[in-house]
Amino acid sequence: MVSAADRVNSRARTSVWLDRRTPSRNRRADHPAGLDREKITAAAVRLLDAEGLAKFSMRRLAAELDVTAMSLYWYVETKDDLLELALDSVYSEIAPPREEAHWHERLRELATTYRELLVRHTWVSPLAGHFLNIGPHSMLFSYAVQDVIRATGLPLRRQTGALSAVFQFVYGFGTIEGHFAQRSSEAGLSQDEFFQQAMGTIRSQPQLSRIVESSQDLMDARGGDTVEGMRERDFTFALDLLIAGIEAMRDR
Repeated sequence: MVSAADRVNSRARTSVWLDRRTPSRNRRADHPAGLDREKITAAAVRLLDAEGLAKFSMRRLAAELDVTAMSLYWYVETKDDLLELALDSVYSEIAPPREEAHWHERLRELATTYRELLVRHTWVSPLAGHFLNIGPHSMLFSYAVQDVIRATGLPLRRQTGALSAVFQFVYGFGTIEGHFAQRSSEAGLSQDEFFQQAMGTIRSQPQLSRIVESSQDLMDARGGDTVEGMRERDFTFALDLLIAGIEAMRDR
């Protein structure tokens, strides 16, 4: 059995997907009937969605499942292992793109569903940057992305750059969008109400109002009557720019 010290000293190997050991516990009284790793993972996802990453704990999860905290360790060695399982499980929500579709559409489908995932599960963003993302569902998503990038016709040496341009953009866009929606909800406001309140606060500050005034023409030209409408226009156009850029670089 790998010790905690070994795991800390070998961070590159720290992954529930690389540890093939079975959690070992001797407390048979703590082994509740009807509980398994899949049920624990699903409950962890629900709790993370409801309360966020900062409040997540094994004790809180055990209370949600009505079991003892110690009983969870029959199925996972550490809290990090469980978070990694939860992270991979939500990647199953990303449907594979249509095989017969043009690469433009396949790329849009993957980018859009990835963005939706990041907005729906705001805790995914920090965990995706923390873990190796080598679980089965994450790898299927990675393979789908690679297949689409190969279909662009870019030289092999340029494909990773194209992949980064598109999906790091989506990661940033979806992360900010999800956090804005979350903050609005926590304030008890709609996204439009939260936006108007924030803009009103900014305009009331002389040192900030000048910046808003100088960019008002951009805001007016942006179009859209709602925050979601404006955001949708921005995302669609930015993705179109990236696709056009990939085509231009391919044809050079």
